[in-house]
Amino acid sequence: MADPDDAATSFGDFVRLIARLRGPGGCPWDREQTHESLKPMTIEEAYEVLEAIDRADDEHLAGELGDLLLQVVFHAQIAAEAGRFTVKDVIERVAAKMVRRHPHVFAGAKAETPGEVLRSWEAIKQAEQAAKAGASADASMLDSVGAGLPAVMEAFQMTTKASRVGFDWPTVLAVLEKLEEELGELREAAGSAAPNDRRVAEEMGDLLFAAVNVARLIGADPESALKAANRKFRRRFAFIEQALSRRGRTPAEATLEEMEALWAKAKAGEKPNGP
Repeated sequence: MADPDDAATSFGDFVRLIARLRGPGGCPWDREQTHESLKPMTIEEAYEVLEAIDRADDEHLAGELGDLLLQVVFHAQIAAEAGRFTVKDVIERVAAKMVRRHPHVFAGAKAETPGEVLRSWEAIKQAEQAAKAGASADASMLDSVGAGLPAVMEAFQMTTKASRVGFDWPTVLAVLEKLEEELGELREAAGSAAPNDRRVAEEMGDLLFAAVNVARLIGADPESALKAANRKFRRRFAFIEQALSRRGRTPAEATLEEMEALWAKAKAGEKPNGP
């Protein structure tokens, strides 16, 4: 385990480094950045952390976590320059939150299982939201799930939170039946509708939402699962392109049957349960 004092020293040095880059005589690019301009990079760095986790690459993960930490310190430095808050405020607030939401560790409360911890966490979080100035009577525990999240992540987070208070499917089979029901409704809607019909789009959304619940109940992160499927598609389609290239052709010049045969060959050549 790393020495906390050493980590604190390194973190302080890093905060001073960012302040210098933003200060007089620092970097022109760094000095012109704002919260808004950094938004795309903050999202990108978070996703690159997830990619490193999926790859089980510790060296890559350490580097990507550093890049994500850079975003945190950078945003805090911008706020400090405007007199709004500092990185010290950021740390103190999250530390206080962790103590407050772990009464079973710091305040003598009882929570023997992970499920009990999560239920307590949600109850405390909802009480915090209700106590905020201006909190309305119709505030929801789902308000903490950002509407700006990618749709799959938003669905996963909302249903996870609802499940912690007992609002959930009783079994995986029950939600699989719902998935089949939604597929049937989509099939019916698609068979009788014009292109871009709103009902078809709505049924498609219901099907995806049910699929997210299936993933959650079997213990799979749907975002990671879909990312893995995307990587698989990239890999197999690249195989098709390379095979056709050796024949002096492109996918646009090939027949569907020819590409499907190559797809099957790519699939057969992969290891079971491969990445």
